[in-house]
Amino acid sequence: MSLPTSPLVLGAIWMVGALASFMMMAVAGRELSDTMHTLQIVWMRSIFGILVVLFFVSRKGWASVHTTHLKVQIGRNLVHYAAQSGWFLSVALLPLATVFAIEFTTPIWVAILAVLFLGERMDRGRLIAIVLGFAGILIIVPPGPEMFSVGSVAVMGAAIGFALTLTITKYLTRTDGPLTILFYMMSVQTVIGAIPGLWFWVTPVWADAVWILFVGFTGLSAHYCLARAFQLADASFVMPIDFLRLPMAAVVGFFLYQESIELAVFIGAAVIFAGNYFNLRRSGGGRH
Repeated sequence: MSLPTSPLVLGAIWMVGALASFMMMAVAGRELSDTMHTLQIVWMRSIFGILVVLFFVSRKGWASVHTTHLKVQIGRNLVHYAAQSGWFLSVALLPLATVFAIEFTTPIWVAILAVLFLGERMDRGRLIAIVLGFAGILIIVPPGPEMFSVGSVAVMGAAIGFALTLTITKYLTRTDGPLTILFYMMSVQTVIGAIPGLWFWVTPVWADAVWILFVGFTGLSAHYCLARAFQLADASFVMPIDFLRLPMAAVVGFFLYQESIELAVFIGAAVIFAGNYFNLRRSGGGRH
């Protein structure tokens, strides 16, 4: 039987791979959080990542990771380290479906930041996406004590942090290649994560080994699969597939952790997604 060769089919397959990677990383983070501090988990993920990246740098040479924006690279990864820490913390404290639903707001924060810092225009598409995004958050986490819980604040902070790093990445890609950006992400976060990682260090047991490998491997495979998906297919085709993260998270949370499936989470996520998709279609949905 011949393998599928259509770019759309291959793009969809890579996107499913990205979703599976994000889901496995969330499960691995949840499992490790029973015995380890969030900052230790983040540090171990960075160590795994830098070892893999250094392998590719050794083959391509140090010139392949030269940058003229060292301060921007460092600033970007200070923010990404904080956002990543917030994400892993929220995975340990909130139902998985809630984490992924609120994370859908990242493109909305990107739209706001692009207008503020990159000089992009606030058009009707972006405005509708922002309004629907905030409406979706209020449906998922209604005003009240739960909105200000540690888990809710952590994942919303993570979404804003990821948006800021994406905005900075958009600026860096004008001069720096993907390997350069990945190298500085892993190296900076390995260095800055060393002190808190060692401060909260708990010696892993053999039962944790598989989850440590999952956190490290899926952290890289998720972004690689995502990049390949956007390379092969338009964002307007790939983005609806990304919405499958929510039912996947709900099913995994239900069967592994007995988490209830909340209708409000799906309704709120659908509202956020609708705003994102409208803005994407209006802007042309070009290739990433």
